[in-house]
Amino acid sequence: MRPALRLGLTGGIGSGKSTVARLLVECGAFLVDTDVLAHQLTQPGGAAIAPIAAAFGPHSIGADGALDRGRMRATIFADAAAKARLEGILHPLIGERATALAAHAAPGQPVVFDVPLLAESSLWRARVHRIVVVDCSEPTQAARVAARPGWTIEAAERVIAQQAPRAARRRIADAVIHNDGIAPEVLAGQVRRLFAWWKDLPPPGPASQKTTRAV
Repeated sequence: MRPALRLGLTGGIGSGKSTVARLLVECGAFLVDTDVLAHQLTQPGGAAIAPIAAAFGPHSIGADGALDRGRMRATIFADAAAKARLEGILHPLIGERATALAAHAAPGQPVVFDVPLLAESSLWRARVHRIVVVDCSEPTQAARVAARPGWTIEAAERVIAQQAPRAARRRIADAVIHNDGIAPEVLAGQVRRLFAWWKDLPPPGPASQKTTRAV
């Protein structure tokens, strides 16, 4: 049996990446959501709690024993070195959990790794066969994020500015799903066509910079 297809899914905050992930699952893929894994690792008793407390001090952990996300967000926004330290703790743990979870996919079932920072990680690009980027304009991203509880346009714009530029994400893409000013059924159609096109193709080698296809 040939190896199952491994897809890397990424996109900036507010791009609609989570919606595309859900649509891929509806198409038959097995989803590994690294954001969910990061949340689990930073819950009370999570494997990342002790090393985070050691690196950032006990004040980085809330009274409930979970990561104080608000405090940590403020810290890494203000300090790139702190961001790198946090990623150095979380990323290896997330990678281990992601590999273990992917092993639960059915034989031959395509696996989608939802990785917000995929463009910044050569390690993740080496783990997947193809990369899907969900793309939209930065004003659209900011407006979508600001509509979430507890967010403002200014906070959304700060996060967007810290993420990889849109052009950098598109450069690593094997396919770009455009999600700006379109109806949900149009987005769903893009996802279904892409999945149908890829799922029966022999998986290539690890993803790298390739000719990008828009769907």
